[in-house]
Amino acid sequence: MKLFIILGAINAFIAVALGAFGAHALEGKVPDKYLETWKTGVTYEMFHAAGLMIIGLVSSKISGPLMTWSGWLMFIGIILFSGSLYILCVTQIKILGAITPLGGVSFLAAWVLLIIAVNKHL
Repeated sequence: MKLFIILGAINAFIAVALGAFGAHALEGKVPDKYLETWKTGVTYEMFHAAGLMIIGLVSSKISGPLMTWSGWLMFIGIILFSGSLYILCVTQIKILGAITPLGGVSFLAAWVLLIIAVNKHL
């Protein structure tokens, strides 16, 4: 699906921009612990942006609900996982860390669905 390639590219762009923002604007303004957390959010966003693009490319050969769900779960994972880490770093409201594992589960489910779809069709 072209949409997942576009969403992946947009998220890769955002990851680069937020990586630069964290390195230049946040350094010295947030504790090192939160700067490391920011970097984790950026890293996971970039990996899963690539994952979205992979899903988009594989969807040209394999279509169906498994691929669609895989893409949406990966996108939701980016929002929940990386998004919650970014907000946590800026606000330092620790309860926001409780959202992060939901994003991690979304990532895991997305990868499992991709594995199942590829195994089923190729």
